[in-house]
Amino acid sequence: MEIRVLGSGCSKCRSTIALIERTAQAAGVEVEIVKVESPDEIRRLSVHATPAVVIGEKIVHSGGIPSHEMVQGWLKPDLPGFLKMPTRYLFFTGKGGVGKTSLSTAAALALADAGEAVLLVSTDAASNLDEMLGVELRNTPVPVPGARGLSVLNIDPDNAAESYRRRVLAQMDIDASEAERANVREQLSGACTTEIASFDEFASLLSDGAGAFDHIVFDTAPTGHTLRLLSLPKAWSGFLQDNDRGASCLGPHSGLKMQEERFKDALDALGDPARTTVVLVTRPDMGAMAEAARTSEELRALGLGNQRLAINGVFHASESTDAVACAIEALGQRALAQMPQPLRALPQDSVPLRAFDTVGLPALRALLGTTAAPVPPEAAMPLEPAPPLQGLDALADELAVAGRGLIMVMGKGGVGKTTVAAALALGLVQRGKTVHLSTTDPAAHLVGTLDGDVPGLHVDRIDPKVETQRYVDKIMAARSPGLDAQEQALLREDLRSPCTEEVAVFHAFSRIVGEARTAFVVLDTAPTGHSLLLMDATGAYHRQMVREFEGQGSMRIVTPLMRLQDAAYTRIILVTLPEITPISQAAALQEDLRRAGIEPYAWVLNKSVLAAGTHDPLLATRLAGERRQMQRMSNGLAKRIFTLAWLIRPPIGFTELSGLVAKEGAVATAHP
Repeated sequence: MEIRVLGSGCSKCRSTIALIERTAQAAGVEVEIVKVESPDEIRRLSVHATPAVVIGEKIVHSGGIPSHEMVQGWLKPDLPGFLKMPTRYLFFTGKGGVGKTSLSTAAALALADAGEAVLLVSTDAASNLDEMLGVELRNTPVPVPGARGLSVLNIDPDNAAESYRRRVLAQMDIDASEAERANVREQLSGACTTEIASFDEFASLLSDGAGAFDHIVFDTAPTGHTLRLLSLPKAWSGFLQDNDRGASCLGPHSGLKMQEERFKDALDALGDPARTTVVLVTRPDMGAMAEAARTSEELRALGLGNQRLAINGVFHASESTDAVACAIEALGQRALAQMPQPLRALPQDSVPLRAFDTVGLPALRALLGTTAAPVPPEAAMPLEPAPPLQGLDALADELAVAGRGLIMVMGKGGVGKTTVAAALALGLVQRGKTVHLSTTDPAAHLVGTLDGDVPGLHVDRIDPKVETQRYVDKIMAARSPGLDAQEQALLREDLRSPCTEEVAVFHAFSRIVGEARTAFVVLDTAPTGHSLLLMDATGAYHRQMVREFEGQGSMRIVTPLMRLQDAAYTRIILVTLPEITPISQAAALQEDLRRAGIEPYAWVLNKSVLAAGTHDPLLATRLAGERRQMQRMSNGLAKRIFTLAWLIRPPIGFTELSGLVAKEGAVATAHP
């Protein structure tokens, strides 16, 4: 717990500090006392009488020595609102990188420490809960050592799909022939099954499938994927209600009917404010807040009205002379002042930026509680200048040499993929290339990031709704001529399955991949978990094509997976942040890609402040960790490393983005 004591260093200031230290020691609370003696800083905090005491960003005392009782009150933990009278189900959601996993895990730990039985569930296929908690994730509850009452579960798509297949096959009539069973197995082998199986496990937790626990805390995937997940109870309930015959892309309709009651229970639980709370997590960042506002309205439309806002990573500069620290604070304060109206109406909690990585139980307890995480000894050491690393301009130079090809920008949510993708696209245009810039992210931000049209650059997105309608129209046009009216109606009914969207998005992705044969295509992908599911669909399609064309003589097929595996055709750019968890997540993604025969071309380290020269105590502690992570990348983790420094001005719009990849003699211009 950080407590700032403001004053000139007089005897009353020293007595105040001594009183706080004695009271904290007696209460068993670890405190870090920061002396603030700068008159300018004291005036900036609007303090008119000293000694004064500031906790968080609140002035709790001003003038004279505080009483012992007053200090005791300061040291009592002030839990965030979502932990005061919490509902049974707590959903933490928001834009990638805002701290959903850290806050949800800290919340689950706090509830367990209070004596509750808690299940922490990750719905993110790229979850890093195993690293944070030091346990191996499974699709069954695993107790967390050192946290009595806390268990963790990861909804693993592959295990969920296999379990779902076994249950559907078990529901078939005992007289079913082997051919009929084989047909059902084939129906259940696609990406659609993976999605519905993951949702099926999610739904079971909402329909009292976890009755042994007092609270279920959900650490969800980034916004777009989460909105898809939370919309499925209503989508599948409607599909099952209207479709009472035949088969879907998930096998016999009877196999789905057995889940109908579970889906209804899940829908009821999500819409019940006495049972479910949605915690919208954001940072003091205009982009993250805009997405949180959109998410709030979309969830409200789905019936999830019991919402709270958690603002994570609020930073305040310790010294007014530190230009970098003051710029970071100013950006955050500007974002908070311009908070969208839908968020202003919500009850709010604020969590300060911490000096430590939220890995391990001590750090997670310190995130929301009053205990302080240990500060690494090297944090107090003066930082050495960072080794010079190439910027995005150098990466754009390298990519332009090929003349055409696919450039896929990948990474965990919130690491800056969209910024990097847009900047590289502009860099290629500056170098005389024609570029198609697109995104597979359901929560697309490309248009807002570019903020204008650029000659030579075509920008669009894979819109799930548009692609689904296009796919349905294509299938109906191809199959309808040979069907009577009743059969056409049944086909259209089956195409209303929520799984159709996943198939349609894959077809659109494949189409865009093929365009890179003649031009540059820069693809801003969805956050890691959603992208891995798309990669799974790509692999499944490849295996299906290989089976179908096996033995066809000299006929040669080229699938999307083969294009992704071709290093001359595809360049994978992994984007990460200079922190332990994002680096580990990027490394895990790299291994997943390598298992699929896809080798990343380069890493981009975004938002680096190592060489910025800040002397803010909190930032200096974080920079020591950044230095360690850069060394980790240089020691063989990444073949090529490019950096994008932390920017005082947000990288939005043509001018700011072009500056990141500027090349002498660039001719690209923007048209608002």
